[in-house]
Amino acid sequence: MSDCCSTTTLERAASPATPTPVHSADGKTLVIIGGGSAAFSASLKAADLGARAVIINDGLPMGGTCVNVGCVPSKTLIRGAEALHRAAHPPAFAGIATSGRLVSFKEVIEQKRALVQELRQAKYADVIGDNPNITFIKDRARLLDARTVATDTLKLKADAILIATGARPSLPPIPGLDTVHYLTNETAFELETLPESLLVLGGRYIALECAQMLARFGSRVTVLQRSDRILPDEAPDLTEALAGYLRQEGLEIVTGVSTRRVTQEKDGVSVEADIGGQRRTFRATHLLVATGRAPNVEKLGTATVGVKIDRHGGIAVDDTLQTSVPGIYAAGDVLGQNMFVYAAAYEGSLAAENALTDARRHRDYTALPWVIFTDPQVAGVGWDEKQAKAQGIDAQVTVLPLSHVPRSLAARDTRGFIKLIRDRQTDRLVGARILAPEGSELLMEIALAIKFGIPVRELTACFHPYLTLSEGVKLAALAFSKDVGKLSCCAS
Repeated sequence: MSDCCSTTTLERAASPATPTPVHSADGKTLVIIGGGSAAFSASLKAADLGARAVIINDGLPMGGTCVNVGCVPSKTLIRGAEALHRAAHPPAFAGIATSGRLVSFKEVIEQKRALVQELRQAKYADVIGDNPNITFIKDRARLLDARTVATDTLKLKADAILIATGARPSLPPIPGLDTVHYLTNETAFELETLPESLLVLGGRYIALECAQMLARFGSRVTVLQRSDRILPDEAPDLTEALAGYLRQEGLEIVTGVSTRRVTQEKDGVSVEADIGGQRRTFRATHLLVATGRAPNVEKLGTATVGVKIDRHGGIAVDDTLQTSVPGIYAAGDVLGQNMFVYAAAYEGSLAAENALTDARRHRDYTALPWVIFTDPQVAGVGWDEKQAKAQGIDAQVTVLPLSHVPRSLAARDTRGFIKLIRDRQTDRLVGARILAPEGSELLMEIALAIKFGIPVRELTACFHPYLTLSEGVKLAALAFSKDVGKLSCCAS
């Protein structure tokens, strides 16, 4: 195995020094199926522990979803669209006029491609390039038994196996969908011509991020959401406010949509749907399907070796990330939950340590933060008020409109609010929801407070620089016991 694998490694470059191992796993081999963040995190942890890691990847290029078709391309395009939108629609500062126009959408996409290639090389290929304990093989792998992985040309024996094959766009069973030209997040970011018009099936984070981004570049966008609200898992005050802001920018948001069929037409695509008992037909030049993601579990040989799949279609694991087969672990989007790149990296490292040592550490998602990169952004951590009450918490909720935050007033942008949820009995935060421009930057203070049980009174006692958005967290915390509308600037 050693000689065979070593001839298939990628180009090599300098890599950071190896940290001191926490445990010893000398001489062991971890075979990893998949090539995204969970796989790379696991390989680095294995190397740190003195073991050897073999990554076998097929499908998306090295780096998986995040760097190739997810986080990196979407967020840089969102920023580009935001720059254009801000130039054409500046905040209401007296005496200032600006304008903006899209000169070349193709150049925007080419710049995105350059960034993807740069980060794929710097954060993936170069990171493992000179590590003698990590081998990368481009091939399709399958499980033969609990200790053997095979490709078309290799059969690899392992001390442990990690499945980290990620997820792909999930396509709904809509009549006619297989006969039309449609986009997903894996193809939309490669368009070189801006769509004249766009229908978006779905109303969750991928759908909304792409819808607003393309609308700001100049597409005419209609969002068709099956539920009665966008982001249906969130509270109505948040989702209704966000829908209002999107509509103000010209997006059409249609909810309660039961899609009957899609049809390819000469100049685009049509979607026939029932809405509130009425039949409607929507037409656009392009169709984006953003109705969720499905774990990549097919053709892995899971049934052959007895690896169980859960009811959501992801690989079932215990709290150590071990599957139903001892010695086989799984991490990342293939689990079908917490589909965030930072969660995948955490799980990959944890799985590798548990697989190669006697650590038996349990996964812990306490205070796991998340962000939807619309504008204003939606950010959350912990429970919302409904979830907290379902847990038997004596929950108290405070909602601070950004019109009470001096930074937002000075920036002439008071869209949104900061919502905190605390346990009234312990004075500790159990959750937060934020709708605000750059609202994600407020998350970590709240996440740390939740994780380490910092009482609300301690948050309000901390210095928060005046005219920063973070002061809004302090003001929201003060609102549990005071009327912030009656406080002077910097008062506590």
